[in-house]
Amino acid sequence: MKCPNCSSKDIGKIGSHQFYCWGCFIELTVNGEKMSVYQVEEDGTLSSLDDLFFGDEMQPEFPHLHASS
Repeated sequence: MKCPNCSSKDIGKIGSHQFYCWGCFIELTVNGEKMSVYQVEEDGTLSSLDDLFFGDEMQPEFPHLHASS
């Protein structure tokens, strides 16, 4: 798995469907074919970056990222 932001492979699993990129410090959530990207704020809250990463044309690029239940 590569980070959609920085292409780093330094991705850690932090939950059953959650991952963290140590290259650019973003959190990724994968549910089936859908991936969401978040910036971790200073206070620990998450801000969605989906509008920057996933327009209609980008979503099909990640069909290989499936989170198993």
